[in-house]
Amino acid sequence: MALVLFLSGCGLNNIPTYDERVTATWAQVENQYQRRADLIPNLVETVKGFAAQEQETLTAVIEARSKATSIQVDESILSNPEKLKQFQQAQGELSSALSRLMAVSERYPDLKSNQNFLALQAQLEGTENRIAVARRDFIQAVQQYNTELRTYPGKIWHSLLYSDLQPRANFEATAEDAEEAPAVKF
Repeated sequence: MALVLFLSGCGLNNIPTYDERVTATWAQVENQYQRRADLIPNLVETVKGFAAQEQETLTAVIEARSKATSIQVDESILSNPEKLKQFQQAQGELSSALSRLMAVSERYPDLKSNQNFLALQAQLEGTENRIAVARRDFIQAVQQYNTELRTYPGKIWHSLLYSDLQPRANFEATAEDAEEAPAVKF
């Protein structure tokens, strides 16, 4: 009985618990990316009607969305830093294309006055914020999981019971100069 009580309070289940949390938080990141991918066609169709002169920007958004959604994402991506980086790069390209689209809206007042565009723009901004929160939660979950694997008593439990579970790759910004704030020019 004493052994059962000791084992229940010593972190024996922390590693699988944290592993599941990493998987769940990554699923939330994917959920937010999917929301954005579903929202973009509506945004593009609305903007198309008002911005024929910016067809190139809209095409870039469509192509970036296509590329971002073409990468097959499953649980194995979390264990493969190269696949994770490739997925993040595609999402970065999509974010870049969307930034250009938002710049178009600033240049053409008739786009800004359209209520559908404003509503979709607000939805897209909200989605981008949700993605940022989901990424933050994923980063924290990976940190907690990887820390558990590297510290005691988790290190002991990992070597004895959970040696098949490996440290997880973390989220990395893939956009060039991502650490610098963009310049705003009027």
